[in-house]
Amino acid sequence: MRVIRFVRDTPCATLLGAQILGVLLYPFLEDSVAGGALLAIFGFLVLGLVVIAVRATPMLSWVVLLVAAPATVLLVAQVFVSSPGLNAWSSGFEAVLYFYAAASMLAYMLADEVVTTDELFAISAVFTLLAWAFAHTFVVVQALDPGSFIAAVAPNEPRSWTELLFLSFSTLSGTGLSDIVPVKDHARSVVMLEQLAGLFYIAMVVARLVGLSAGRIRRGLK
Repeated sequence: MRVIRFVRDTPCATLLGAQILGVLLYPFLEDSVAGGALLAIFGFLVLGLVVIAVRATPMLSWVVLLVAAPATVLLVAQVFVSSPGLNAWSSGFEAVLYFYAAASMLAYMLADEVVTTDELFAISAVFTLLAWAFAHTFVVVQALDPGSFIAAVAPNEPRSWTELLFLSFSTLSGTGLSDIVPVKDHARSVVMLEQLAGLFYIAMVVARLVGLSAGRIRRGLK
């Protein structure tokens, strides 16, 4: 009951924790057939947490359910069938879902001037949702245009999920530390869009925090 209550009361914190856990688990799971099935199951659980988190925001829940339904079916299918094409379709739906969830949590954060504990966790959760959304977009781009991303290690091989997620985090954060390089035009376009999203998001969060701090100061002076 405590776990259920925690998930219900702090959906953003729960989602953030699950995604951080995923970052640690992915390297152990993606190199085997059984690991791929476990990744699909884990993705299914994260989708459920995304749906719960969006239900706590002012956005429309039926939209996320409409997108989550085919993504869930495809993830369940991946437990039994290993197929790059199936993975690309699943990533397409998951990218749309994560983008919508990120927008929902952003609206949740900006809805009022009272910052709750869960809204603080939402700041990081929006960042990770965007990173996941763009990583899934990279999966789709790579499926549609093979060879879009290369690396020093096995440059002719398709990039793994962990590699694309690493590229996404590096691009979104602006650190530029990724050894994965977009070499085709469509891949570079998506990477540039993620760079813009990272800059705008950081600027928006800083402006939000400064505005709230200034508001508290003004109220204290009255």
